[in-house]
Amino acid sequence: MNAFKSPTSSLGNLDAEAAATLIAAAADVTLILDAQGVIRDLAFQSPDLAGALAQHPTWIGQKWTDIVTVESRAKVEAMLRGTVTGALPRWRHLNHPVAGGPDVAVLYSLVQLGGDGRVVAFGRDLRAVSTLQQRLIDAQQSLERDYSRIRHVETRYRLLFQMASDAVLILDGTTRRVIEGNPASRQILGEATSRGQRRALAEIFDAETAPSIEALLDTVRASGRADDVRARLAPVEGDTPEDGHAPEHAREVLVSASLFREEAATLFLLRIALLETDPATTVVPKLKSKLIKLMESAPDAFVVTSTDGRIITANLAFLEMAQLPSEEPARGEPLDRWLGRPGVDLDVLIANLRQRGTIRLFATALHGEFGVSSDVEVSAAAVMNGGQPCYGFAIRDVGRRLSGDAHSESMLPRSLGQITELIGRVGLKDLVREATDVVERLCIKTALELTDDNRASAAEMLGLSRQSLYVKLRRHGLDEPEESGS
Repeated sequence: MNAFKSPTSSLGNLDAEAAATLIAAAADVTLILDAQGVIRDLAFQSPDLAGALAQHPTWIGQKWTDIVTVESRAKVEAMLRGTVTGALPRWRHLNHPVAGGPDVAVLYSLVQLGGDGRVVAFGRDLRAVSTLQQRLIDAQQSLERDYSRIRHVETRYRLLFQMASDAVLILDGTTRRVIEGNPASRQILGEATSRGQRRALAEIFDAETAPSIEALLDTVRASGRADDVRARLAPVEGDTPEDGHAPEHAREVLVSASLFREEAATLFLLRIALLETDPATTVVPKLKSKLIKLMESAPDAFVVTSTDGRIITANLAFLEMAQLPSEEPARGEPLDRWLGRPGVDLDVLIANLRQRGTIRLFATALHGEFGVSSDVEVSAAAVMNGGQPCYGFAIRDVGRRLSGDAHSESMLPRSLGQITELIGRVGLKDLVREATDVVERLCIKTALELTDDNRASAAEMLGLSRQSLYVKLRRHGLDEPEESGS
């Protein structure tokens, strides 16, 4: 241990007060111990440490081993034995217990004074270091949890990748070469898609359809999404017939792509699904394709929604009625944004579809984006789509069927049966007024029939004056010439 060369001349004659000041200034906490390890005096240079060890005034007269935690007592005893044997002092980490709080960590070193066994214990506050260590431990544990969660997620997706029945390829976003393929891709496309064999994309598809795949990837890179593309695979070893020409529909596939990033690289995920090539089973898809094209160009509106009423797809007629420029603004929006009253008509339709499966000729209105409304009839059906139900709505504009009276200011019917069909399309005040008029008209017609069209008798039967009856006849369009005998 290094010591002063000539302390007598350099330090002079220090008295006890000066020595105590120097000793106290040398550490955050200083303890004076006797030969038995009992604390005889102490001093704190750090007010924060003194506040943390609030019970330190009671330390005087106690053994040092009694004011530290259980695991620190053996260290204290070893340090005291070292002062007796003359061993070089070592800094040891000790913990002081604090009631209702965490232990306070202090780093101690002992120096023996004189020959009577007195010892000075110099202590340094380690709370800042302990806090940093605890933060490091917490950060490390958090990283371990994140790594574990990522490993589990990677395992699940790796298992899904391996078990997928469709061919799945990972392509380099720059070179567009295959980086990795799942087992299904090796069965469909050949062993050349194995990991480590970077096969070019043009080698997988035939020369006629390869450009459409390139266009698909360009669209996905530019916009983030693109429609699926039909293509044909290039023949693999053993697939080419003896005449050297592949059949017209041999190995036709449906290709979809998505873009993702991994570290600093851009990659494509390519899914390749084989299409049915049996001629006996390809007739139905062709007919279905024609039916879809027919519905797309039909004059009536067709809309397909999810079970919560959000639009999945719609034909051109619906877009025209809703005054939309394309299908994109409608996709994902609730149908009742345009159909009927929001939160009323569509809820009624969906409730009936869930209960009955079909709906016929439901009368409501369709409102365009720019305020144009049309009276429509809705027929709907619930269908299953890949195990999930969806709803198809056929919407027909019936405004042209209505007579001129129907397009009058009130646009109300002339029979009680028709009034109930307009609930929700017109206000209650108008419905009540029209219902009153209908009842009044029916009563007048009945009275005229009972009196053989004798208006004087009919007025007396209805409790009206003859003049009032004439006014009501003209109002209801029943003013016909009276028979001569009336």
